[in-house]
Amino acid sequence: MKRKHDRVIVIGGGPVGCVTALLLAQKGIPVTVAEKEAGMVLDYRASTFHPPTLDLLEESGVTEALVHMGLKCTTNQFRDRKKGKIAEFDMSVLKNDTRHPYRLQCEQFKLVDWAYGVLGKMPNVELLFRHEFSSLTQSEDGITVTLDSPEGQRTVKADVVIGTDGGRSAVRKNLGIEFEGFTYPEHFLVAGARHDFKKQMPDICSVNYTADPDEWYLLLEIPDMWRIITPADPNIEPSEAVKEERLQSSLQNIAPRTEPYEILVKGIYRVHQRVAKTYRQGNVFLAGDACHLNNPLGGMGLNGGLQDALSLCGRLSKVWHGTAPDAELDGYEPQRLPEAINAIHAITQRNKKLLEERDTVVRERNLAEMAAIAADPKRAYQYMLDAAMITSLRRSGMLR
Repeated sequence: MKRKHDRVIVIGGGPVGCVTALLLAQKGIPVTVAEKEAGMVLDYRASTFHPPTLDLLEESGVTEALVHMGLKCTTNQFRDRKKGKIAEFDMSVLKNDTRHPYRLQCEQFKLVDWAYGVLGKMPNVELLFRHEFSSLTQSEDGITVTLDSPEGQRTVKADVVIGTDGGRSAVRKNLGIEFEGFTYPEHFLVAGARHDFKKQMPDICSVNYTADPDEWYLLLEIPDMWRIITPADPNIEPSEAVKEERLQSSLQNIAPRTEPYEILVKGIYRVHQRVAKTYRQGNVFLAGDACHLNNPLGGMGLNGGLQDALSLCGRLSKVWHGTAPDAELDGYEPQRLPEAINAIHAITQRNKKLLEERDTVVRERNLAEMAAIAADPKRAYQYMLDAAMITSLRRSGMLR
């Protein structure tokens, strides 16, 4: 790679953008991060870190920070609202496959806050807050990025640009890359409540997928509270769906109590299953939600984005320092794009279908199958390898 500006620009300072910048800076690559917000944003949408993601991030120091801030969840359950526990999976069976045989729960904004602190002390990192991506052009002289800042438009030049600016990625749109897939008709409602659900529901664990044809839900323990994800009728306005009485009703349906719940966080959002047609155009790359979106039932979106960063940054570092030819970068998309479809989309769509199935016969068959998988050590082990994303990373060559 012929470098004229000796710089990589990362567009978007969320968790994937921060980790991308950190991985590059630790390899001696100068990085500029352009983030449209004024700083860290309290965002509770993603909180799950899977075992192999933690394994791969150990060298960077990210894993140590996450473990310090997070909650280790060693079991997860598949439940039915009426029948209770159907299947339970113990992640300790993965002890020979990972150094972290658990699902770590830590809100994504905590990772971002930690990363900003580390990046701010690194001499080869420039953090530009309140700088929103406007456009870019590529030429033989490199890439020119135009940013909108409080002081007006400014241009920054770089050799490589990485778009980690989320599902509505302005970088992807600027490149004209198609974002193929679909949007679910219903909205997803997310609430955070402080309550001892384990005391009231003694047979649950920290991660609970509960099937119901009318109102399935995911009940998830995180360090500060419990997260609840449930579908919201698309015919109801979002402002109505997040009203206190509706949230209280949903929580009371899960675990009735005489007092109202203390609701700390609430939000509603659209959910998509989409994958970009390409992850690269010239020396501009996409990573994370900018190139793949999925429903949250499996905790795979953020992990997939971080795995994108690990693949891309490892390749870019080799090319940057001359230990591999430019063709090394050609391997990024073939390694990552198929897994967005074959693993992330396949598993998250399967999980949603299992939870919401309305046909009584199919529903009973699904529940029986989940119970049979959990009861068979070999099948349960394979199920956990898939759910923890170990199978995907082995298939793509990122894990051996």
